[in-house]
Amino acid sequence: MYQEYFQFTEWPFSIVPNSRFLYQSRRHSEAIFQIKAGLGDGGGFAMLTGEVGTGKTTVSKAILATLNSNIQAGVILNPTFSDIELLEAICDEFGVEYPSSSTLKILSDSLYEFLLTNHAQGLQTLVVIDEAQHLSVQVLEQLRLLTNLETESQKLLKVLLIGQPELQQKLQMPQLRQLAQRMTGRYHLLPLNPDETKEYIKFRLEYAGGKTTLFDTASLKHIAHRTFGIPRLINLVCDASLKHAYAMGEVSPSLATVEVACEEVMSFQTGTIPISSQSSVELGKKMGWAIPVVFASLLSLAAYYTTPNLIRPWIASYVQEQYPKTPLIEEVTEVPKELRSELSHYGSFESAMTSLYKVWGYKASMSDSLCIDNDESKFFCQLSQGDIETLLNLNRPVVLSLLIDSEERFAVLYGLSDSRVKLLIGERVFSFDRKALNLIWHGDYHQIWHSRWDRTLQLGMKGKDVISLDQSLSKALGKPISDSKEFNQQLLNKVREFQGWQGLNVDGIAGQQTLRHLERLSQPDAPSLTIEGPDNV
Repeated sequence: MYQEYFQFTEWPFSIVPNSRFLYQSRRHSEAIFQIKAGLGDGGGFAMLTGEVGTGKTTVSKAILATLNSNIQAGVILNPTFSDIELLEAICDEFGVEYPSSSTLKILSDSLYEFLLTNHAQGLQTLVVIDEAQHLSVQVLEQLRLLTNLETESQKLLKVLLIGQPELQQKLQMPQLRQLAQRMTGRYHLLPLNPDETKEYIKFRLEYAGGKTTLFDTASLKHIAHRTFGIPRLINLVCDASLKHAYAMGEVSPSLATVEVACEEVMSFQTGTIPISSQSSVELGKKMGWAIPVVFASLLSLAAYYTTPNLIRPWIASYVQEQYPKTPLIEEVTEVPKELRSELSHYGSFESAMTSLYKVWGYKASMSDSLCIDNDESKFFCQLSQGDIETLLNLNRPVVLSLLIDSEERFAVLYGLSDSRVKLLIGERVFSFDRKALNLIWHGDYHQIWHSRWDRTLQLGMKGKDVISLDQSLSKALGKPISDSKEFNQQLLNKVREFQGWQGLNVDGIAGQQTLRHLERLSQPDAPSLTIEGPDNV
């Protein structure tokens, strides 16, 4: 068809996940880095989530393609299993033999022997599970138990879960809190912003041997707007545009052709309610707002429940922006315009991380500002997720991931109280109503903490590290400090109690994971989220 007509060497907009066609946007690059870092030494679980069509599977394939030769990976694509079926599927993926009608114990023992053999040969075993939102609670718990198999320094089995946002919600269930606490790497993949969408289309055109100018500026802007920046929808629209252009003999798709293709693809995606630039909330505004909240809510709910899951998050997000969950008599809080302007100009990730280190009294190195592990650094950096209460309990400055005009920007959370929030951007501090933070922040934040221990501590050891360990554990657990300078049975019991509290493997050894958890809780020199001082805005 149009492949020869437009002189492509291969199809540019196939929806089949292909790591060769992975457009390395900043988000995709960060996703690959965060997941690989989370699966590094000491890690057991990592999680990659995102809406349908945002490129999760393509990112996972890119990760697998760049794994070290000492990592043996197996991929599970259809995880609708029982706990026994999951273990059988993992055994099948790695060629592990097991008798028919095996019990959980027999399958676990067979896998354990396989993992030990791999470890003896210097191999690390990784299981990747796609569409993991379909896993039952029982199966997820079985996966957690599998990762209990470990040596003193590392897990014998590592697991990467890939799924839709429902996976995040499932891990918030009380019965899965131990699994959630073991996530050493997680990333939520957002759609592309308008600029990234344009570059994405040009990238795929060029990679397939075509002209990057095939779509004009107006067409690129229209595609970005109508597809919400979802790569799979972008592919469908561009493919349909090229088919129509070929059928009509156009040298390149005209804007009219692109508009037809968008309508064709997006009307199919949205069922009976077409998505247009005029949302139900905007319609409500034009009605004069006789009954503003009720009218807009009814229209939005109608659109929400008659629209497939693919588009719902954007409708819900838009409604949330217009109407936060506050009583009807309260005025909707807005993010200060000057804050938005400052973020759009100076809200880069590197700049925010540099400011965070400055708050701690340190000058960030290049690797520090990129949140990259560095043996010479005195800090650890980690991407985490939570809510306002999480940040209040943490009571330390962090870098927030903010969505400003469909673009991800970053700022240091500098102060927080029951009613106010302070953000630090460069040298400026912005203070505003805390409710407004929910309009631009959706849970992702980077935290840093001071490294205190650089070796595993266990029974019989002595020294300053052991004394410091006992002091930190005693404070965290509310127990008296020991008089001994040795890692004795009393300290071992404290380590076990702390490990049980944190949902870690209870072995009494203060290894990397145990020490990292304790470090995050015990930072005597850490700055707090003060709300005192003058406000710039």
